[in-house]
Amino acid sequence: MTADNTDPRVRTFAPVCRAVALLLGPYAEVVLHDTATDRVLAVWNPMTPRAPGDPSLLGELDGVDPSAPDVYGPYEKLLPDGRRLSSVSAVLRDDAGRASAVLCVNLDRGPLEHAAALLAGFAAPTAPRPEPLFERDWTERINDVVGGHVRAQGRPLERFTREDRLAVLRELDQAGVFAVRRAVPAVATALRISRSTAYSLLAELKHPAAPGTADAAGPAGPAGPRKD
Repeated sequence: MTADNTDPRVRTFAPVCRAVALLLGPYAEVVLHDTATDRVLAVWNPMTPRAPGDPSLLGELDGVDPSAPDVYGPYEKLLPDGRRLSSVSAVLRDDAGRASAVLCVNLDRGPLEHAAALLAGFAAPTAPRPEPLFERDWTERINDVVGGHVRAQGRPLERFTREDRLAVLRELDQAGVFAVRRAVPAVATALRISRSTAYSLLAELKHPAAPGTADAAGPAGPAGPRKD
């Protein structure tokens, strides 16, 4: 921090300015300006060579609408090296309500933009999967079907109804997954149900009850959903 420590305004506002600089540093510059002389009073985490006593070039506060708020921004600024800043300016007033100083916080947007670009790159659309490499990978097919139903339903597997599970089994059956040995235990694991429940649902799918007939065991019987 560089400052004119003899100025009472610096001593008054320095703790606040230092706290902001510590929280956002090294990506934020905090500057305290003298409204009377249009000079810099203090700088924390300086991003440019300016120092106390240098011109602030803030302009006349008399031109600001008196009914306007004392906090302005965030607005965009540019540094000579091309960095983009998000800036906020706050007018600090004395006990009489007169503008005593202006506090400016300039946040370097570069690291945030780089992080956003990195995340956007990871979230970019993927290329189509080379199906010849996966056409025999029935475990991938199970994951695709089950995961697709989870996303479509918008709820976790634990909240799937019997009809939801039957729909998953039906799609897997149409994909030929159950022609593979040991497929049912793998499907049960993916659906987070027991093997017996998976076999019961699969039997119901293969041999649905005739219209008008009721399951003697009722909805809570062996063919019904279990809390696995």
